[in-house]
Amino acid sequence: MLEWRETLRILFARRVVLIAALLLLVMVLMAILCTWVLPYEPMAMKVSQRLKAPNWNHWSGTDELGRDITSRIFYGARYSLAIGAGTAVLAAFFGTLMGLLAGFFKSLDAILMRLVDAMMAFPDILLGIALVSILGASPVNVVLALTLVYTPRVARVVRASTLVIRELPYIEAAHAVGLSTPRLLFNHILPNLMSPILVQLSFIFAYALLAEAGLSFLGVGVGAEIPTWGTMVASSTQYADRALWTLVFPGLAIVLTALSLQVLGDGVRDLLDPRLKGSV
Repeated sequence: MLEWRETLRILFARRVVLIAALLLLVMVLMAILCTWVLPYEPMAMKVSQRLKAPNWNHWSGTDELGRDITSRIFYGARYSLAIGAGTAVLAAFFGTLMGLLAGFFKSLDAILMRLVDAMMAFPDILLGIALVSILGASPVNVVLALTLVYTPRVARVVRASTLVIRELPYIEAAHAVGLSTPRLLFNHILPNLMSPILVQLSFIFAYALLAEAGLSFLGVGVGAEIPTWGTMVASSTQYADRALWTLVFPGLAIVLTALSLQVLGDGVRDLLDPRLKGSV
């Protein structure tokens, strides 16, 4: 317990990291509890209240169909956060596996890294558009497409760290005593890669949020009937000249969540490797 308290104290020593963590916590809790704590149904339409400016009854105003924007933001967080988290976890898993194999086995290094280079040659959003267009517009397909987009980022980071770790004396000693390759990879090398993997996890979470919003804005992400933050921004653009709040509040949710994830990832990086503190 004392170790956890000390870890949290160090992590949240920077006030900006604490604020970022609290913002994320509020967003996650509201996404989970929105069905019970919000006064309006996120999908309930009331045309007589369409495009109402923010007021005491509707803190973020209403959209073109009279739906409460605040309720839709927190309800949409379920989809947006799920897509971001799913992408981050899958990209971290496959990227770690690819990076471990490329960094440890010299025979696989050239093949896997050329594949990674080919995938990273395309801008993220263009590759995402192409993949979603092939797979079809749905939350699951968006996660799969973004996983393919961001897996190479993790693979390169993990490969670089593996190349260094495999030359350390304790790895050579493990080789000398006949330790099996799987045990060497997953029991001795992988634990020493957790710092960069966790940092990449938080960054890719943020990238995936932004990418999902971009794909939905362009009409190739999830279906328009699913209230993600991206689809909310996309549907509000035609009313932005007379109801700017329909665009601003979903956009703020995207920006603040992505920024909080980046700041928290920076704090985790400083915690796990103090030598890098303040370098970003």
